[in-house]
Amino acid sequence: MNKTELINKTISFVKETLHDADGSHDWFHIYRVWKNTQLILKTEDANPFICELAALLHDIADHKFHKGDETVGPKKAKVFLTSLNIDNEIIDQVVKIIENISFLGGHNKSNFYSPELAVVQDADRLDAMGAIGIARTFAYGAYKKREIYNPEIKPNLNMSKEEYKNSTAPTINHFYEKLLLLKDKMNTETGKILAQKRHDFMKQYLSQFYSEWEGKS
Repeated sequence: MNKTELINKTISFVKETLHDADGSHDWFHIYRVWKNTQLILKTEDANPFICELAALLHDIADHKFHKGDETVGPKKAKVFLTSLNIDNEIIDQVVKIIENISFLGGHNKSNFYSPELAVVQDADRLDAMGAIGIARTFAYGAYKKREIYNPEIKPNLNMSKEEYKNSTAPTINHFYEKLLLLKDKMNTETGKILAQKRHDFMKQYLSQFYSEWEGKS
């Protein structure tokens, strides 16, 4: 199979695997990250094939829906890619990207870096920001039956990795514990430009939210 056929096979696999996934981590999330990846690739020197495969498979089994197990996704992606007889070197690169892409409270630090990781990580982070990011955050909060907001529960910016993964805090807290931190963690110049616009929109949203919460507008 050529690269286009392999990408199409991957798309079909992801759609089938995530057909009943939560709206915050479904096929359409993957689709947007894939499109963000293609956009960033216009200005970045990275391998498009590796980037697109990683974007399509990065959330094939998100740890949040597998009892916190971070190994399920990379393993599932590797099995699938191996079935397509893709070169081991490419498979290893894609798997490493999946292993290192997550935010995890800012604790997901490793010695691995590649231009492809930089592109796909930015593409994924962009989908956690702006109007889409807000929608996804509340969708996931509803899935976890979290409060929307509780003024008595303050954001915790000093959580350990495990505390972050197991947090049951109100959804609004997640803006401060992740979403508003992403702007300064972008890797690529295109990612930084797009992130600033989405960051500003989230700040505007929060200002309106608090105003409405207090009955001021």
